[in-house]
Amino acid sequence: MADFILASASPRRKEILTNAGFSFETIPSDADENIAGDLSDEETVKELAKRKARYILSRYPGRIVFGCDTVVAVDGKILGKPENDEAAFNMLKMLSGRTHRVSTGVCIISEEKEICFCDTTQVTFYQLSDETVRSYIATGECSDKAGAYGIQGYGSVLVKEIKGDYFSVMGLPVAKAARALGEFGINARVVLSVGK
Repeated sequence: MADFILASASPRRKEILTNAGFSFETIPSDADENIAGDLSDEETVKELAKRKARYILSRYPGRIVFGCDTVVAVDGKILGKPENDEAAFNMLKMLSGRTHRVSTGVCIISEEKEICFCDTTQVTFYQLSDETVRSYIATGECSDKAGAYGIQGYGSVLVKEIKGDYFSVMGLPVAKAARALGEFGINARVVLSVGK
């Protein structure tokens, strides 16, 4: 049996955990993702990660479950996934030439233990012309991404600088997560000393 359940449909999270050498299975969560508007971006992702993990644990008792959520925020406004090309255009123009926050929440739970945390990275975009934004939208990459871009794909050419964890921007701060999984006795290919 796999060491834990990843409560996410994200191919990026699956790839990151696989590349780190973890043994897991993927079961997407159908947890309610409606959040009160008074939570910060960091509080929001931690709450959503917790809901996703608890939802799967309630259906698979006795297992260890790994939940995640990522949001992009600028000027205190959380940007989700764009509903259409116009929404994607508006989001990308809002991020153009500016620094924004990408926060990823992680919640790893079992029936005995729960570890939740958030990792936030600052991302700065180059100034983007309308033509560049439309060209990027035409790739189709932005449709399922928070903030309408993916740093690991075509969107990499939009990014001027990051301060923080690149993998957190992709959707999973793997080094911190690996240490949290170690608290559950789960190790990656590279065995880490817990707490180091």
